[in-house]
Amino acid sequence: MWGGASVTEILPDTGVALAPAEVARRFVAARRAAHALPDFPGALPADMAAGYRIQDAAIGLWPDAVAGWKVGRIPTELQAALAADRVMGPVFAANVVQAGREPTPIYAIPGGFAAVEAEYIYRLGEDAAAGKIDWTPRDALALVEDELVGVEFAGSPLASINILGPRVVAADFGNNAGLILGRSIPDWRARNDDWPPCAAYVDGELVGRGAPSSLPGGPAASLAFLMNAVAARGRPLKRGQLVTTGAASGIHDIEAGQSALIAFGDLDEIRVIARPATALEGPGG
Repeated sequence: MWGGASVTEILPDTGVALAPAEVARRFVAARRAAHALPDFPGALPADMAAGYRIQDAAIGLWPDAVAGWKVGRIPTELQAALAADRVMGPVFAANVVQAGREPTPIYAIPGGFAAVEAEYIYRLGEDAAAGKIDWTPRDALALVEDELVGVEFAGSPLASINILGPRVVAADFGNNAGLILGRSIPDWRARNDDWPPCAAYVDGELVGRGAPSSLPGGPAASLAFLMNAVAARGRPLKRGQLVTTGAASGIHDIEAGQSALIAFGDLDEIRVIARPATALEGPGG
């Protein structure tokens, strides 16, 4: 599934052929310049593997280290055709921030896509074995040193990224532009998958609720998927890397000038304010 890059990715309905490296270059240039893309640059990826070939090329162009990975769920009605139930993307080190008392700024590309998501996040305590691609949730959890709550900033220069679907999401860093870390979940190994609950508000309006159990199989299923998938791509997880396991309360659009509050029961509240991105500014810039 994760074979070497092909020369072109072509769909008959468009007839536009671009090398994966060129599609990656255009996405990276747009992100770094904080310029929106009016359309996907070239033919849509033919399948998930084609999307990940673009992603791999873009990782090589991005001037930062991978600090972890995001996992998102593929809609049920698309899973059979795509032969996948989840999609992943890198989280870069400069885009990981710790939540504080003041709202954390996120930088939305004008004309692009921006959203916030309540997340349950694992931090690895040891390296995953290279080449192992049969991780179970139980095996995967044995490598985890901490579970935290947090907020994913989903962002892209392409406004239609989610409309175009998981193949395009895969191509553009999994639609990730940043990760805000909250508090550690106390006694997380002994907790069930209903605590802490989460609720998301945008400009004071409730837009979604959830819990760890909102994710199919719970957060550990997302972790096992990710560990198998990145190992198959030659990128096994390393100690200290973060895995954000899915949008437990949903995906909530946000625009520059708006604020968001993500509450995790009585454990934590994370406040966010969206600002317009400028070139190379902050998470998502």
